[in-house]
Amino acid sequence: MTVKLKKQFYINGEWIDPKKTNDLEVIDPSTEEVCAIISLGSEEDTNLAVDVAKKSFTSWWHTSKEKKLELLNNLLQIYVNRSSEMAEAISLEMGAPKDWSINAQSQSGEDHIKTFIKHFKEFNFDNYLDEEKRNYISKEPIGVCALITPWNWPINQIALKVLPALASGCTMILKPSEIAPLSGMLFTEMIHDAGFPKGVFNLVNGDGPGVGTQLSSHPDIDMVSFTGSTRAGKLITKNAADTIKRVSLELGGKGANIVFADADEKAVKRGVRRVFNNSGQSCNAPTRLLVEKSIYERAVKEAIDVAEKTKVNVANKEGDHIGPVVSKVQYDKIQILINKGIAEGAKLVAGGPNRPMHLNKGYFVRPTVFADVNNNMTIAKEEIFGPVVSIIPFSSEEEAVKISNDTAYGLTNYIQTKDTDKAQRIARQLRSGMVEINGVGFADGSPFGGYKQSGNGREGGKWGLEEFLEVKSISGWK
Repeated sequence: MTVKLKKQFYINGEWIDPKKTNDLEVIDPSTEEVCAIISLGSEEDTNLAVDVAKKSFTSWWHTSKEKKLELLNNLLQIYVNRSSEMAEAISLEMGAPKDWSINAQSQSGEDHIKTFIKHFKEFNFDNYLDEEKRNYISKEPIGVCALITPWNWPINQIALKVLPALASGCTMILKPSEIAPLSGMLFTEMIHDAGFPKGVFNLVNGDGPGVGTQLSSHPDIDMVSFTGSTRAGKLITKNAADTIKRVSLELGGKGANIVFADADEKAVKRGVRRVFNNSGQSCNAPTRLLVEKSIYERAVKEAIDVAEKTKVNVANKEGDHIGPVVSKVQYDKIQILINKGIAEGAKLVAGGPNRPMHLNKGYFVRPTVFADVNNNMTIAKEEIFGPVVSIIPFSSEEEAVKISNDTAYGLTNYIQTKDTDKAQRIARQLRSGMVEINGVGFADGSPFGGYKQSGNGREGGKWGLEEFLEVKSISGWK
C-alpha cells in the first residue's frame, strides 16, 4: 500500500507546513497497516489558525446572502463530482465497506449540503418582534468557531458543522479526528476549490489533549461544536468554562428499542441490523432491545438469525457486509465489554469474543447478541460502540418506559407497535432528543441531538443554523 503523506494544515487559504514536527501514523483498520501520515498541530499552529479566523470574521459576516449561496452551491457541485473519492477516503481511514461508504457515509455529506442550502435560503435572520413598538430582532453569527469532529461518521459530522457555520457567517477551525483525518482533508480541498475567502475555513489536525484542548480553552474562540464521547465532552465543557464560550455537544447514546407483541414481523430484525450497521459505531444505535415477554423467545431467535447471517469482511470488498471497527483501542474496549457481559451472567447467544475465524488480522468484531440482560449489567449501561445487541425482557408498557429512561444517555429511542395511540403516548414519556416509531426515518433537516449525557445542542436544518447564531434585540428600529 502506498502511504499518503498528509502533513500540512490549511490556514488562511493555503496548505502550510506545521510549526513543529509531530507525525502520526493513520492505520487502515482492515489491514492494521499504515495508510497515511499526518502531523499533529502545536499551540503555535492553533494560535495562527484562530488569529486568521478572527481577522476574517467581520468581512465574512457581512458578505451577502447571495454570495454565500453561490459559494455553497459551488461546494455542492464539487462534492458531487468528487463523492467517489470521499467514499474511498472514508473506507480507508475508518473501515466502512465500499458499498456502505458510497451509499451511506459519503452520501450523507452531499445530503447535508443540499439540506442546509435549502434551509439557508428560507432562513430569516432579521424580523420585527413588535412592529408597533419598533422592537427588532437580529440573528447574528456567534464568531470564531472550533469544530471538533469524530471518526465514526466523519463527513456526516463535518458537514453538519461546517455548512451551518459558513451559512450563518461564522469563521472556523476544523479539527477532524486524528484517527480518520483523510475525509476532512479532502473536504478542505473542496472548500478551497469552491472559492471561499481566505481565513474563513481553516483546518488543523491534532488530538484531543493537544489541539482539542487548545481550541476549547482559547480566549478568541467564541463557540465549540463537538461530536464524540461523553467523557471528552465533559473535558471540553470544563476547558471552555473560563471563557464562558458556547459549547454544543453531540455525545454518546444507549438507545432502547421497545418491541411490543403487536409489532410488525420485521421489527426485531430491523432493529438488530440497525445496531450492526457501521459495525455498531453509531451513537444513535438501538443497542438495548426491549422485548415484550410474550414474544421474547421468538425475538431472541430472530436476533440470532440476523447475527449469523451478517457477514464480516475487509472494507474494499463489495457486497453487503460490515467492516472492522476503527482502531485497536476500540477493538480492545469492545472485547473487554463482551467478556464483561459473559462474566455478569448475560446469556451469549450469538457471536462473542475475538475475531471471526476467517480473518486473521484487522479490527473485526463478531456480530454479537446477548439475551437475558438486565438494565444493571455493564453491557446495558455503557456505550459499547460495536456490533453488540443486549436483549431485555419487559412485561408492561410502564416497565418498558422505566427501563428505557434508566440510563445516563438520552439520544434516540425506538418504538415498535401497530397501536398508534400507544406509540405516541410512550414517545411523549421517553427522555431522549429523538424517538423513531416503526422504522419511519426522520425528515431531512430534522433536529439531531439528545438529552442528559447525550449532549446539549441540535444539528441539522434550521436548528443547526441557530446553534451558530446570537440573538440581538434592538428597540426603536425604524
